[in-house]
Amino acid sequence: MSDKLAGKEMNTWLISQHCGSESKPLEIYLFIDPLCPECWALEPIIKKLLIEYGHYFTLRHILSGKLATLNLTKKQKFENIAQIWERTASRYGMSCDGSLWLENPISTPYAASIAIKAAELQGRRAGIRFLRKLQEVLFLEKQNICDPAVLIECAKSVQLDVDEFMKDLHSNSAAKAFQCDLKITSEMEVHEIPTLVFFNENIEDEGIKISGYYPYEIYVELIHEMLGFDPEPSSPPPLESFLSYFNFVATKEIAVVYDMTLNEVEREMKKLQLRQIVERVPVKYGTFWRYISYTDR
Repeated sequence: MSDKLAGKEMNTWLISQHCGSESKPLEIYLFIDPLCPECWALEPIIKKLLIEYGHYFTLRHILSGKLATLNLTKKQKFENIAQIWERTASRYGMSCDGSLWLENPISTPYAASIAIKAAELQGRRAGIRFLRKLQEVLFLEKQNICDPAVLIECAKSVQLDVDEFMKDLHSNSAAKAFQCDLKITSEMEVHEIPTLVFFNENIEDEGIKISGYYPYEIYVELIHEMLGFDPEPSSPPPLESFLSYFNFVATKEIAVVYDMTLNEVEREMKKLQLRQIVERVPVKYGTFWRYISYTDR
């Protein structure tokens, strides 16, 4: 299948599943921090929610600043963070390499959050693409995502206007946008990340807040509760279209989205690897897969 066809299939699928109604009845606020390993661990669940129920809700990422204000100076603190990363990776299956904190610790954690807000000035989707890239280079490649050179490379790789991004990085607009997120975090009394807050169209109803990491079914139950009925989940797109759209995904993400075991995913992906559709990328915990564009095969 060519890139164009795979991309067209995915776009057709997205339109058919998620563009049927003008407004969506739910809004979900997702409170995260780019340095938070539990937020990274939640990625498979967020993908599955968007694919199965994305036509019922709008997802809004809010940068909580919970890790941005840490006083990261003591060696013992770095060792503790490294251990948390390692435990999180082995528990949830989304790789992150805690040795970053022993080899190349991050000294200005708020810089990554401001960079995400700078990327968002080029559109919400641009901000989400940039956030994902930051998480990949941080958790998988141990790069310091507060280094301006790393931020610029990330901006290039997700096709941002780099000149605009560099200008916005030091602008009041990005700083104010981050301050706005901090204000929302405070007003909604979010004290832990990740946190999801679910709202429906009835402004008199309070939102439902859920903090931490839970099985997928718990989030689905909350969607049902907020909607007031039990909708049928949408089916996922063909696997090749999914890979073409997201480009770089974990075995764990595929397993969650397609209700497969890790071994089943490995078998399917090996078939695609033999056809030179994907490249296997081993990481500290598990495997990621990079989609190979048609022109590079």
